[in-house]
Amino acid sequence: MKAVIQRVTRGSVEIDGRRVAEIGPGLVILLGIGPGDTPGVAAKLARKIAMMRIFGDENGKMNLSVLDVQGAAIVVSQFTLYADTRKGHRPAFTDAAPPEIASPLCDQFVAALREAGIPTQTGEFGAHMVVDIQNDGPVTILLEL
Repeated sequence: MKAVIQRVTRGSVEIDGRRVAEIGPGLVILLGIGPGDTPGVAAKLARKIAMMRIFGDENGKMNLSVLDVQGAAIVVSQFTLYADTRKGHRPAFTDAAPPEIASPLCDQFVAALREAGIPTQTGEFGAHMVVDIQNDGPVTILLEL
């Protein structure tokens, strides 16, 4: 499982001109799921993100988590994180989990974030989305479990 975590001042997701998710300060998480990923991996990644100290404290040091700052999250499933670009100029996505595996694992990841106490919204699995990310910092972290 791969996640690109971006600390944001705001973020949103639109599908067909309709806003389906919107947050203020918090995290936009682009989530890639591989064929070997499990519910346990999803839960572990969610816990790690919930506790990750990437928000500034009163001294401007990254000592606070999204929970500490009472931030929210948007999770966007993104199979393109598993792009294989070793050959040619067209990426292959054979390393990404198929939708019947990825969709429920994405839902389990979102549920684990919510259980950790993070208000979490989502895009729509498999949809063409316009994701607006106002990166704060910029702070962008790549996690892979």
